[in-house]
Amino acid sequence: MALLEQALGVVVTLVFLLDVFLTVLYARIGTGIVSPWIARLIWRTMRGIAAPFGRRRGAVLSFCGPIILVAFLTVWTLGLTLGAALLIHPALGTGVRVSEGPTPTDFVAALYAGGTSLAITGSSEFSPQTSGWRLVYLFLSLVGTSVVSLTLTYLMQVYSALQRRNALGLQLHAQSGESADAAELLARLGPDGQFSGGYNNLSEVATQLTEVKEAHHHYPVLFYFRFSEPYYSASRITLLALDTTTLIGSALSDDEYGWLPRSAAVAQLRRVSLMLLTSLEENFVTHDAPSGEPQPDERTQERWRRRQAAAVRRLRQAGIATVADERGGAESYVALRREWDGHVATLAPAMLYDMDEIDPAMSRAGEPGSRAARAHVAR
Repeated sequence: MALLEQALGVVVTLVFLLDVFLTVLYARIGTGIVSPWIARLIWRTMRGIAAPFGRRRGAVLSFCGPIILVAFLTVWTLGLTLGAALLIHPALGTGVRVSEGPTPTDFVAALYAGGTSLAITGSSEFSPQTSGWRLVYLFLSLVGTSVVSLTLTYLMQVYSALQRRNALGLQLHAQSGESADAAELLARLGPDGQFSGGYNNLSEVATQLTEVKEAHHHYPVLFYFRFSEPYYSASRITLLALDTTTLIGSALSDDEYGWLPRSAAVAQLRRVSLMLLTSLEENFVTHDAPSGEPQPDERTQERWRRRQAAAVRRLRQAGIATVADERGGAESYVALRREWDGHVATLAPAMLYDMDEIDPAMSRAGEPGSRAARAHVAR
């Protein structure tokens, strides 16, 4: 029984060390043994708690990311402590003793001895008495020191990546005049039809979005950092990026700006946005979450045409030459938007965002007489 207990201790220790390795060092989306299940469980619990709060649900969900990180650290610490306790327990009173008095041999004492053996300071009345157990204690202390160092580095990297994602979201929000409208963003990127500086901005945004995509790939816990402000969300960021590239390909004059849709920056912006959307959808969205419509009905396509027409009017006001064949441009917009709209419509509700929050420009392009349309007319 003692050997079985110690073997179980080795297995438990290795499982949690492997989880730390896959989460912190290997750092790939979809990996991990314990951590992904913990994150999903906490996320679903927080979603259930936040749902009745209505408009205040964002404030509740904003605690989810930090809680998950605390849970990771707690589970790793407790798991390694349990593994060390199972390993040490059979040796209490023989290979491991207290410095003075009789040595307790209960499992609580083993947990204490295992936990202190992992601590950086290593101070404890329990001490190894043989060369073999001194090596075990040395190994456990090295494990404890390494895990503490790795987790501290991991926390700093996660929050650094989160800051970059939020900075990009705020940048796009500000550049669109706080309207979350890609047409407004595009009009400001090419005032009076001059896209020389705007192209540099597009290239910069494409680079930043590439970093955000890779950050979510390396630190999947970023998905669970959900803020009240929708402009910080991956749904809003990718929608603005994709709608901008879609308008570039369907609303601008080909004679004046035919080079822009074929440029590397626009291609990168579109491809990276789609990669980010699909990877988040595949790894985090549950099967029972609302899903976007892959083949939109005619009513939806008509809303897209109205949205494109409104964008064309805004671009003309900014002095930008627009597509000569407006009907053909509208159909091109519908075809391009069909490639990505369903992914955004799947991800946003999964994060408990309303589509009106993520895509207010499309809400304003709603059917005449709708609440969104009346609000737009009133403004």
